[in-house]
Amino acid sequence: MPAWNDYKKIAKDRGALALELYAVSTSPAGPDADLPGNLPDHLAYQARLESDGKLAFAGPVSDETGEHMTGEGLIIYRAASLEEAKALADGDPMHARGVRRYTIRRWLINEGSFTLSVGLSGGRTDFR
Repeated sequence: MPAWNDYKKIAKDRGALALELYAVSTSPAGPDADLPGNLPDHLAYQARLESDGKLAFAGPVSDETGEHMTGEGLIIYRAASLEEAKALADGDPMHARGVRRYTIRRWLINEGSFTLSVGLSGGRTDFR
């Protein structure tokens, strides 16, 4: 496989979007992790990053069956570098306080599409 930046150039040269984002997989640090007690500060941090344009998406993920919560989550950051994205993840109160652990990876968006419709008067959203 080519080096990351070489592949990014190849993708751009062939006309792909080659949008680089950062995917953070986060999970409880252990069975006694105080997720509920740290949730308000975590959500306030996420809201600030969203307002600053640094948070693209975030939320919990299910287990493999799709039926149960595991405490795991996925966060997608917009950042200028891997180092900046790591700083954003480190600044999350859940990570900073050792309540959650994370791994981070660069993510190159090349294919796909989405449609977003917002109904202003009814507060309705439709995301496909």
